[in-house]
Amino acid sequence: MRRSLLLPAGGLGYNTTGMENRVISPRVQPDERQLDQALRPQRLDDLIGQDRLRENLRILIEAARQRGDALDHVLFYGPPGLGKTTLAHIVANEMGVPIRVTAGPAIERAGDLAAILSNLREKEVLFIDEVHRLGRAVEEILYPAMEDFVLDLVVGKGPAARSIRLHLPRFTVVGATTRLALLTAPLRARFGATFRVDFYDQAALEAIVRRAAGVLGLEVDDEGVVEIARRGRGTPRVALRLLKRVRDYAQVRSDGRITGPVAREALELLEVDELGLDDLDRRVLRTIIEKFGGGPVGLDTIAAAVSEEADTVMDVVEPYLLQLGFLERTPRGRVATARAYEHLRIPYTRPEQPTLF
Repeated sequence: MRRSLLLPAGGLGYNTTGMENRVISPRVQPDERQLDQALRPQRLDDLIGQDRLRENLRILIEAARQRGDALDHVLFYGPPGLGKTTLAHIVANEMGVPIRVTAGPAIERAGDLAAILSNLREKEVLFIDEVHRLGRAVEEILYPAMEDFVLDLVVGKGPAARSIRLHLPRFTVVGATTRLALLTAPLRARFGATFRVDFYDQAALEAIVRRAAGVLGLEVDDEGVVEIARRGRGTPRVALRLLKRVRDYAQVRSDGRITGPVAREALELLEVDELGLDDLDRRVLRTIIEKFGGGPVGLDTIAAAVSEEADTVMDVVEPYLLQLGFLERTPRGRVATARAYEHLRIPYTRPEQPTLF
């Protein structure tokens, strides 16, 4: 087995789409990693927010435990940073089984996946992040493994080649993706339960920030918690990173206590505004408004204008702007709404509609 196949778990919802760089963090030290692990909930009862998803998972897990069976395959999808990796670990903890972590891009050949599957134990959880990026040849191995718990291998070449079938223990695949539409229909159909992970509301983010402050041993007043949560983009990962950066600011520029004014000063220095928009978000909106008359304009054109990858704009920037109602997706391209103009303090002019003859 190649050493690169099994990857360490990320923070709340590990991904490689660019969200990691939205708020720059220093290199993580061993003690910091232990703190990050402590910040991640380990059980369903510790999970804040996602109430409907949590209850559905509780029923699914309890039913499997009562039958003494492996949990059915589960797929989590949604924007990055919302806790898909965390949910996979919670599933394994609730089932009382080990978890193996890998990612779609790391499994390059069918043999890589076969090596992982042949080493799984009864009821073990295999977590595949970015499952939509599995290659077709790899998926062909995964189909019978998920459905019938068998591994079909071809041994030898030419006339001497023969097919052998290995029976696998009943295991659970937990997949995570930010791009559900890119998942092939046969693979999506083999997941017994599919859950969308939504953005968190203000109250849930405040509870997450307050809990994290307690774990980190920080003194934060209610106003400071509200300021950080409000700018957390509805995403736990972003809120926790903002908390750490405000902690650094309070340590260097203040007495270490995080108050409302201290939090506002720190976040303004990071160029994160009161709605959580950062420099890239504002550049995307200003590009649509100032360079393309408010739209419609294509995604690739926007990405080129702001010097970013189209996937970064679509996966990292757009979901939150859509949630705020600052952006519309139309058949002809992206359009900035009146709310976006108002937030950026730009006079709103309705985009001209084409004349129909």
